Amino acid sequence: MTANQNRKRGKRNERALAKLLGGQRVGILGQEDIKMGMFSVECKAMVEFPKRISNDMGQAERNAPDGKVPILIWHEGNQRREHDLVILRLGDWLDLHGETKPTRLEQNALGQYIEVEK
Repeated sequence: MTANQNRKRGKRNERALAKLLGGQRVGILGQEDIKMGMFSVECKAMVEFPKRISNDMGQAERNAPDGKVPILIWHEGNQRREHDLVILRLGDWLDLHGETKPTRLEQNALGQYIEVEK
């Protein structure tokens, strides 16, 4: 896949997620990909997850009792626990978080972009 095809795939992913999450796609290099209320979303699209993520998440899902949401927490050695990564399926996150309100960006009098409900 070429670099241009990768960028196009990334942009499609950002648009689809912004719509699903009710956020506003920003997509400017060096800024967040999606503004969504209290969340700042960085999107990554890849052909397939690295095997380690797939394997570890699969283990979390297999070991989760019925009715519990599986999460994967990755800890990097010699780092503080607050820097650990928490990974869960988007479907589970949507079930837990609930529906978000669609927003759009508007420019205020100071030229800053602010998020407002649609």
